[in-house]
Amino acid sequence: MLASPRYTQGMTQPYVRPDVAALLEIANKPGAKRAVDVGLEGARGMMHASRKMFDAETGPLAVLRDIEGGPCPMRLYDARAEREPGPAIVFYHGGGFLLGDLDTHEPLCAEIARLTDLPVISVDYALAPEHPFPAGIEDAMAAARWIADSPLALGRAVDGLVLAGDSAGGNFAIVTALALRDQPAAVAVRALWAIYPAANPTRHYSSLDQFGEGFLLSRASMGWFDEGYAPDRGDWRYDPMLKDLAGLPSTLVVAGSLDPIRDQSRAFVGACAAAGVSTTYLECDGTIHGFMNLRRALPSAQHDLERCVAHLGLLLG
Repeated sequence: MLASPRYTQGMTQPYVRPDVAALLEIANKPGAKRAVDVGLEGARGMMHASRKMFDAETGPLAVLRDIEGGPCPMRLYDARAEREPGPAIVFYHGGGFLLGDLDTHEPLCAEIARLTDLPVISVDYALAPEHPFPAGIEDAMAAARWIADSPLALGRAVDGLVLAGDSAGGNFAIVTALALRDQPAAVAVRALWAIYPAANPTRHYSSLDQFGEGFLLSRASMGWFDEGYAPDRGDWRYDPMLKDLAGLPSTLVVAGSLDPIRDQSRAFVGACAAAGVSTTYLECDGTIHGFMNLRRALPSAQHDLERCVAHLGLLLG
């Protein structure tokens, strides 16, 4: 088993939560497949199957509907049928820029809407390799600007944006925040919430060496994602840390301690602080990349999500 007492003398294995260890035991069985092993359609199918097997139920909401008329497909989640003008969360799903959609992240978006008591709009941006870089991030930026205009199709009066996303979607949230800093939308971005983001993907960090095999997200799958996305590695819309970060909104960054891209979060947080950005960093000990979408298999992730929402509430005042 991967789980072991924390900080015991001579320990070589990192601390792993018991529920995480149980999931990794399943994921690391002989013959288990990774995204890179099954091809594009197989990997997309695996992500949908993971929702059904390992994620929580969507649960009740006053509003859960697809939005028509935007620059790309979107879905609205709201615990209230009607509400006064206020901020809205724009959510970009993860999946390595190749996988994921409105359905894979529905349980997470629904729970965020309930916990924050804010409308959540999930953005179904164009996926690579059918639509390589920068198609997806262009959709992400256009969606945020469209939502900021409070269109009738949204049915909500928006007076501020909270840009959020996980993994590849965390990258999109950061990049979109920078774009809207430089060319503001109709309303201000009030906060940025990056969940285990691909924040500095052009740099190699030691967490990739530590956790690139055996901790769900693999080094090989990450290389496959990058090949399919086909980014310009010198473009800040792929690596936001190529751009000055000063002037970003109050920022919350969340990572798992066992994540191969954990150190990208650490580097981004350090760069934000150096640039004078009000920044909060939560590193969730003993858990893996993707834990927010594994709340049935990982009950501890619910507490992590609730902690994030509490800190987000502090950022929003």
